[in-house]
Amino acid sequence: MVTLGELFAWLLVALAIAWLWRGHGVRERALWYAQQHCKTEQVQLLDGNVAFKGWRIIADVRGKKRLARLYSFEFTVTSRERLQGTVAMFGRYLGHIELQAHPEQDSLSEAVVHTQPPQAAESTAKPSNVVELAHWQKRNKDS
Repeated sequence: MVTLGELFAWLLVALAIAWLWRGHGVRERALWYAQQHCKTEQVQLLDGNVAFKGWRIIADVRGKKRLARLYSFEFTVTSRERLQGTVAMFGRYLGHIELQAHPEQDSLSEAVVHTQPPQAAESTAKPSNVVELAHWQKRNKDS
């Protein structure tokens, strides 16, 4: 026969498993929101995952304080640096997404330096600022 204490213990175990299962679903949803936001902002989500960061009490869109799960992720704009992002989830619903300050994609294209095309091989004229290595070494030896 099952005692009341054993029934209570099994109920607690079942409740913990259900809570963890639901938390996994919230993490998958947070990942989907992060992917969509990165596409919208034209940045690249790195590693394709979000990591549970903790619990915080934050304000929702109505200004009401609520308990939220925070997930962090990394993204890049230039493929040279890893920047941080955060997703706040109120249950299964998106609270907000924050991205670390980063340059916009449009401003990066303006920073590209365009070089002149190489001169044709038959042209023997050299620009005035080019010094041949042998000539430079000979001049430095004489000094």
